[in-house]
Amino acid sequence: MSTRTNATRAALLAAAMTLFSQPMMADSMLITDFNQTDSAGDWRFFTDQVMGGVSTGSAQVIDGALVLSGRVSTQNNGGFIQARRGDVTLPADATSLRLRTRGDGQTYYLHIRTKSTRLPWQYYQAAFTAPENWSEIDIPLSEFRASGVLLPKRVKPTAIRSIALVAYGRDHDANVSLSTIWTGSDQ
Repeated sequence: MSTRTNATRAALLAAAMTLFSQPMMADSMLITDFNQTDSAGDWRFFTDQVMGGVSTGSAQVIDGALVLSGRVSTQNNGGFIQARRGDVTLPADATSLRLRTRGDGQTYYLHIRTKSTRLPWQYYQAAFTAPENWSEIDIPLSEFRASGVLLPKRVKPTAIRSIALVAYGRDHDANVSLSTIWTGSDQ
């Protein structure tokens, strides 16, 4: 076998390994990829301190992932830390949000805001468990629940304006990483 043939095979193998190590995104739209395009500046970090709570933490990009960590406290009617990205536009055929995540085995949330969530405390929420090893999780848009009765029950993908990674609702130490978010569709 020639050196050129071996080099060609090695290049093809390297390309295949790169392809299969990335999340499968057929019929999907990339929203966030900290390995390639996003920075911590694309995400706004805040806590319940905006309303008098005492939770603390940070959101920073480390080794190609957004790491949300800190102490969530329900004191003073608080109970959250979050990193939110605005200026999100999804295609009409999106049926789910897919994320590549890892964490400490605890429950975390994705919050989405839409054209209808005009008040600061309005959002749609879906829970997921952050496994210890990198994993891909698919969250159907139908699983997102409105935070109040004044919001439409169903989320329209074209109405979504922001996505947030949230540690919420109970006293705990949070540590969750997010490397990629993309859309899924049934088509």
